[in-house]
Amino acid sequence: MITILYIYKDKEVERVKRSLDSLLSQTVNEFKVLFVDFGSALDNRTELQNVLKQYSFADYIYSYHLYQPWSRAKAINIGLRNISTPYVFVADIDMLFHKEFLATLNEIKSPESSHYFKVGFLSEQETKINKEFDDYSIAFTSSIGAQGLSLFPTQALLSIRGFDEFFNFWGGEDEDVHARLKLSGLKVEFFDKKVLMLHQWHPTYRNSLKKRITTSLQHNTISKINQEHFKMNALLKNSVVNNENWGNVITENQFELLAKTDIFLELQNKKEVIDNFLFSVLPKLNNRVLKVVIQEDTSAKTLKNYIKKLLGKSIPKYYSLKEINDVLLLHLTSFYSHTTYKYVVAEDLKSITLTLQL
Repeated sequence: MITILYIYKDKEVERVKRSLDSLLSQTVNEFKVLFVDFGSALDNRTELQNVLKQYSFADYIYSYHLYQPWSRAKAINIGLRNISTPYVFVADIDMLFHKEFLATLNEIKSPESSHYFKVGFLSEQETKINKEFDDYSIAFTSSIGAQGLSLFPTQALLSIRGFDEFFNFWGGEDEDVHARLKLSGLKVEFFDKKVLMLHQWHPTYRNSLKKRITTSLQHNTISKINQEHFKMNALLKNSVVNNENWGNVITENQFELLAKTDIFLELQNKKEVIDNFLFSVLPKLNNRVLKVVIQEDTSAKTLKNYIKKLLGKSIPKYYSLKEINDVLLLHLTSFYSHTTYKYVVAEDLKSITLTLQL
């Protein structure tokens, strides 16, 4: 049997419903669906749960990754640790499935191979219209480089400890997992005989990026960092990359511990202050809940400092809050990936608050 694994965080529930509706018309109805909610806002979680009640084949897991960057790799791994079927198809809530989709998966599944699939992409206009699968007009199709929608032997993924949890935000995790499966001896095949999935239109992650700090968690160069990480995994021939804590859910009790602060710090955006916090303070704190608020030094733009700069005198050097945002998020995802934390940019964009269970 095959489990179809969906991962989700704060997306339109209507997309979910359309995708699941396309599974109702499958010619093969022996399958499971597992939904992993990677920390949606609690109101969105409730709305999604109410929709999923309409589908008897769907199970649901919620992880309290609220106020943390999106990680497709971590969300998939949570699902992987909770799957009991010998095969798993990593899906996407934007997918509309051909009625022969499950039948085809059953024909090609193999314990010795993973498969990824050609996908047809719909325009914004086509996405708004409900049609039969074969009646949609496809704007373009994916090529051999797009490896996100894949069928895996579950044991093969478990043997390499799943997707690499270094990958956060967007890009790289799919190419990486297939490359590491090849290193472990698995065949990786591209199914392009026909289009079995249609992708509903949505704005791309790259187009949503801003050069300034925003309340939505963003990191402007993360896709390039992810690609370098993928290249290094390949160069070092790393097939197993995660430690033994991979695929862990954050429970409600763990999340609620963040309300019990042991240490509170207020920091300004001076370079030496931030560098000391990241490389000296954080590594030395253990078994504590730390809350730190980082905000701009109000004296940084005073007339006194301006005159001192004109006279060539020494003045403090500062990071912008955007620079702090990017370095702090990268630090968290690199070194504190398995901890519980909340990362919040204030609505006025003048401060960052991090609460971290160490």
